[in-house]
Amino acid sequence: MRAVIMNKPFEMEVGHWETPQPGVGQVKVSVRAAGICAGDMYFYLGKNPYAVYPQVCGHEIAGIITEVGPAVTDLEPGMPVVVEPFIGCGQCYPCRVGKSNCCVNLQIIGVHIPGGYAEYVIAPATHIHRIPAGLSLSSASFAEPVAIGVQGCRRGQVSAGEDVLILGCGPIGLALIEVAKARGANVLAADISPHRLETAARFGAETFLVKDNFMQTILNRTNGEGVPVVMEATGSPQAMEQSVDLVAAGGRIVIFGLVKQGVTVNLPGLDFTRKEMTIVGSRASVNCFPAALQLLADGSITYPQIATEFSLWDAPQVFANLAEHPGKIDKGVLVIN
Repeated sequence: MRAVIMNKPFEMEVGHWETPQPGVGQVKVSVRAAGICAGDMYFYLGKNPYAVYPQVCGHEIAGIITEVGPAVTDLEPGMPVVVEPFIGCGQCYPCRVGKSNCCVNLQIIGVHIPGGYAEYVIAPATHIHRIPAGLSLSSASFAEPVAIGVQGCRRGQVSAGEDVLILGCGPIGLALIEVAKARGANVLAADISPHRLETAARFGAETFLVKDNFMQTILNRTNGEGVPVVMEATGSPQAMEQSVDLVAAGGRIVIFGLVKQGVTVNLPGLDFTRKEMTIVGSRASVNCFPAALQLLADGSITYPQIATEFSLWDAPQVFANLAEHPGKIDKGVLVIN
């Protein structure tokens, strides 16, 4: 089959990849849309800590089922679906306690397993979700980043009427804004990019440019208390450290960003007890795809409306351009017409 292949950092080509066939309990999907995620860009830039080359990336996948393997009974060819890309082993401690997204033997479609930047992709039937009627395939491909937002808001226990500060208005930050607003929160969004803040404002966030007086600005905005929930979506150790100063006493911090293996984050030890804050990580999602698809279908999420679509077969040039101009678009989706 035709596929977009990452051979090594900064080297991507359209070439031939063996066409996969579904095994027992698996489904073959004809890819129609696959989003460009920060993780895919990290793979291209050589910054993804889990990357192994060559690989077919792409984990935000929507398409049409073309074939089902033995023992698959509730899915059939012709169904429009999205693919949940994180596959747990089912045996380790995280899997046994319902946190398969943290599986110690985790397999990620588009990272460890060939992904959606190809004509076809294989996935377990358990990780296939039907697309609600009326939702386009391109919009449905947003289910994965929106699910990350659902997971993060659950981890942060985001409640209606509560202030939530989101650090970073990239693809994941924008998903967080809309999911938090759908839960009734008052969303504050911060970034170093004025363009990204303009997009965040379109989504209804109160925006703040990160500059020298940023910390004091947030404290003034919250009457000196800090923000009940701080969500870090930058991947910057400095932002992770700053979240402790920004969060209110008794508040919650949710960390989404990836740092390179071995990078440390320094936190003030006294504040663990002085503030009695809760700090949690949030990795991808688990049991969040149905909620994400419903939010997309009922119009609570408008994120797909700002996406820029490209032909999948133009991906090498698209990635090269995005590497050179990171803020050129808010969100890219690769499509096969």
